[in-house]
Amino acid sequence: MENKTARLTVLIDPARKAAFEKLCYSQDMTPSQVMRRLVREFMEQHEAAPRPAAVRKTAVRRR
Repeated sequence: MENKTARLTVLIDPARKAAFEKLCYSQDMTPSQVMRRLVREFMEQHEAAPRPAAVRKTAVRRR
């Protein structure tokens, strides 16, 4: 599995950002953790999630 990450920039108003951060921390999560979960669940819901690296490697090695 790759350890590299990419940055996603989202623009929201400051009051909404503060409220979002407060809610995240009240759930013992960081805003980044919540956003990663939201993206993952959205992609799964729309069947657009990438296949895990281990599955791709196995598929390539077929003889």
